[in-house]
Amino acid sequence: MGLLDQLAGSVLSGALSNLQQQHGQSPLLQVAMNLIQQNGGVPGVIAKFEQAGLAQHAASWVSSGANLPISADQLRQALGSDTIASIAGKLGLDHSQVSGALAQMLPQLIDHMTPNGSVPANHADLLSEGLALLAGGGAAPAPAAAG
Repeated sequence: MGLLDQLAGSVLSGALSNLQQQHGQSPLLQVAMNLIQQNGGVPGVIAKFEQAGLAQHAASWVSSGANLPISADQLRQALGSDTIASIAGKLGLDHSQVSGALAQMLPQLIDHMTPNGSVPANHADLLSEGLALLAGGGAAPAPAAAG
């Protein structure tokens, strides 16, 4: 694992620890990570928000400045009501609870996954590592070296 990979991994570990302290070992945090993965990683989620007319918001989450907030309705508009309904059904929560919580959590999560104001080239590895950390509570195995 290269120095940049190690640094990125430690940044993600710290970010996830921060989010876990704020939200506990929340199933919703796991859902947010899965949601990012299912939508093509950070770039895919950003694209969804751009298509929904929220490009400025999404760009603020990636940039090193302050994050622009989104409402639960804006989140539903970007991700789709069916997605929110599916998540709510799996968690046994109300649609408004899910969309409200994700509207608060998703900008923070994307912000933490883009620590240098841009999407890291190895965002897929970072996402996999983040999911492994959430699942096991420990360090994820190092990705195999390319070669």
